[in-house]
Amino acid sequence: MIADQKDFITPHITDSHTLDYPCFNTGFVCEYELPRWNPIHIGRFALDISPTRHVVMLWIAALLCIVTTLLALRAHNRRTREGKAPSGFGNGLEALVLYLRNEVILPNIGPHGNGYVPFLLTLFFFILFANLLGLVPYGATATGNIAVTGTLAIVTFVVIELAGMKALGWRYINTIVFWPDDMALGMKLPITFILTPIELIGKFTKPFALAIRLFANMVSGHVVLLALISLIFTFGSWILVPAPVLIAVSISVLELFVAFLQAFIFTLLSSVFIGLIREGAH
Repeated sequence: MIADQKDFITPHITDSHTLDYPCFNTGFVCEYELPRWNPIHIGRFALDISPTRHVVMLWIAALLCIVTTLLALRAHNRRTREGKAPSGFGNGLEALVLYLRNEVILPNIGPHGNGYVPFLLTLFFFILFANLLGLVPYGATATGNIAVTGTLAIVTFVVIELAGMKALGWRYINTIVFWPDDMALGMKLPITFILTPIELIGKFTKPFALAIRLFANMVSGHVVLLALISLIFTFGSWILVPAPVLIAVSISVLELFVAFLQAFIFTLLSSVFIGLIREGAH
């Protein structure tokens, strides 16, 4: 009889109410049970706000964003008071921020886009840290949760639409209802009837694309990595260890690049979408 095989891939890419930590009593991993709170009842609905593994990872990512920027700011101010050029970690982070601001965000957002720089930089670093935490032993990739990427996309969608309202004023309605000014009324009506639903669908495909792209890329990398490692236990032979381990190390390096790339792409596309809706005002 074939023994039941335990699925250890799914628990690593799904959310749970436990945290992994190193121990040597029962293998290499022990689980810490997170507290469970009573749900909040809103009418007939029950809202569970108990912390989960991915929620903890998001808290850590937010904390890392704050600590990183404050340390860089402190180092930058100290070097400035000493009359020296920035160096080390502060200089590296400053170079990254300036690159994102001057080469990615402002060129895509367009004139008077400085007000959106803090939001987009926060998006980049928050997503980056959330991605990198999934590569840390005993960590978890919160951005591999569609609820997390969907929430990030919804927040970005709200910012995009508010940017359009601010820049276009009453003309914002033209981003919803297609109404060409250079056509006769007989042509406007059928074209408006056909293209207005397309305009509406286009509004919602943008955040949908942001959420799915980030989610799919972060999940797929971890699935491939865990599947390769599982080959060792599937065949139960130490002879196969070198090949899966070498390939897994290579994929881990690629995952490190993907963590930066996906944070960059999310920020880039958000900048492009904000710029597209604002361009009618300039």
